[in-house]
Formats: sequence, structure tokens, C-alpha cells
Amino acid sequence: MEVILLENIIKLGNIGDKVQVKPGYGRNFLLKTGKALRANKENLDYVNKKKDELNKKNNELKKKLKEISQSINKKSLIFNKESKDNGELYGSIKPKEISLALMSKMKVEVKPSQIILKENLNKIGDFKVDISLHSEVSAQIFIKIDKIS
Repeated sequence: MEVILLENIIKLGNIGDKVQVKPGYGRNFLLKTGKALRANKENLDYVNKKKDELNKKNNELKKKLKEISQSINKKSLIFNKESKDNGELYGSIKPKEISLALMSKMKVEVKPSQIILKENLNKIGDFKVDISLHSEVSAQIFIKIDKIS
């Protein structure tokens, strides 16, 4: 399936690029969320006319997200959880829980889908977590998991 991108997408392309994607990804994600249009002559003309406006909107969004990134980058969140004697938690910390903690402690809204966990947060210790706010803007926070005493 061929689509025209309406925003920059990591590992796919930039605004106005015509790219080939799998039909399910195109229909169920890119088209449904308004990140792309089907590749045809009318849509190609439309995107070429609107390209400057789309780039301007993208740059404004990127600027706003950079401010958010700077406010949370290298900050720490502390979670107190019940754990077994060997330091393993009874459950693990999920992106939704991190998202709620960022909202309550730092007043920053981050969607759970933007939080990238490279490892399971299921034991006591310190972890680095990447947050991808935009295709060109990311941040890193530190998660400290302590035992409830």
C-alpha cells in the first residue's frame, strides 16, 4: 500500500514522502490516526500545497515537546513496591504507571505508548527509561524502585 506522510515518522519518512507500507499498518494506524493519506494524484497535489503549513505545525509541536523534554530529562522517579526476599517485585512497573507518576509528580502528560522500556522493571534497583515524545525529540528518565519497609 502506498501512502503520503502528513508528519515525520521514525524509520519511515518525512512530511510529503510517498512510502510503501503494509496494508494493515497503513489502514489501521497511519490513515486512521491522520498521519498519512492514500497515494493518489489529488492527495499528492493537496500535500504539496499544504507542505509548508504541515512543516510549520510540525516545528511548533517539536518546539513545545522540546520544552517538555528538557523539563523531564535526567529526572528521577521513585516507586516503593512490595518485593520478595530476593528483590523481585510481585508485579512489574508498566508504562501506564510511569505515565501517571509523571503526571502527578511533574505535571507532564506523557502517553504510555511514548515510554520505551528496554527491560522489565520487576526488581529492586535503578533503571533508565527512554521517552520518545516525537520522531526527533526524546528524553531519558531514571526510575528507582525501592522496597516498602
